[in-house]
Amino acid sequence: MVGGELLGLLESRRFPVGELYAFNSGRAAASVTFRGKKHACSAPSFEALKKADIVFFVSTDEVAEKFAPRLAAAGVWCVDDSARFRLTAGVPLVIPEVNGEELKPSRKLIAGPNCTLTGAAVALALIHRRFRVTELRLATYQAVSGAGKAAMARLEEELKAYFKSGSVPRSSDGKFPRPIAFNLFPQVGSFDGDGHSGEENKVEAELKKIWGDRKIKISTTSVRVPVLRGHSLAVWFKTARPCSPAALRKELQRTPGLKFFPRPDEYPTPLENGNRTEIVYAGRLRRARTAANEYQLWIVSDNLYKGAALNSVQIAEKIAKL
Repeated sequence: MVGGELLGLLESRRFPVGELYAFNSGRAAASVTFRGKKHACSAPSFEALKKADIVFFVSTDEVAEKFAPRLAAAGVWCVDDSARFRLTAGVPLVIPEVNGEELKPSRKLIAGPNCTLTGAAVALALIHRRFRVTELRLATYQAVSGAGKAAMARLEEELKAYFKSGSVPRSSDGKFPRPIAFNLFPQVGSFDGDGHSGEENKVEAELKKIWGDRKIKISTTSVRVPVLRGHSLAVWFKTARPCSPAALRKELQRTPGLKFFPRPDEYPTPLENGNRTEIVYAGRLRRARTAANEYQLWIVSDNLYKGAALNSVQIAEKIAKL
């Protein structure tokens, strides 16, 4: 899904592509269309990938691990959307609006972040820089597209079954741990020994790396919801330096890549602001009633665009300028 969106964005944003090389697993014949021309896909090899100036890895951790380090060592820019190198020392984990300065010609392997944390990383970037966020609590409401095409199909199948029979069927296909139609569940990924899900651990570790702050305390509950596209976040953040709602609004209004809704009744939603949208949206800023210097914010972003494909293209745009 992300690969298809990436091709569309390269085309619509007029990225300077001289020659496109398309790859798949090689197990089945496939092709992609780019600028009206059909490109046959082939199985990747080091020699074939080395022909490119930039390689986008929209694949598995295993494929990225097999090719990306060797290609980067050979001078090829590698923009990896898998999770393999996100927390690897020396590999920049980049959201261009937040830490684009991490892109340097000497480091050709670049990791893109998990789609869930992107909205918070962008929306709170300037607030963290000016007032230093010391504690961050997030409840995520994650669309099924984050789990792929089959997961989207699962939601549609369950909805059709409900309207036909009046009940939601239980599936054994392993796409989700529970039915998703008219339901939600607090599990995205498997659980560790402490009861934290894989998604919750990723949010904490990756956000700390992107913001360059290992001391910030982060706690997350990740929830899968019956939304096709667009992740939403309910956020509580506490600052080290005293601030006011007016000062926070000022930072949000000038944050790159963010549209902030100052009125409480003009909040974003995944249906309106989470489908092929190129920026992050935030609203409902208010003081929390639990601690001094603690505030609440609602954030929505497109998990397939800014959370993945668009972020990779924006990285490539900065690389082109380098």
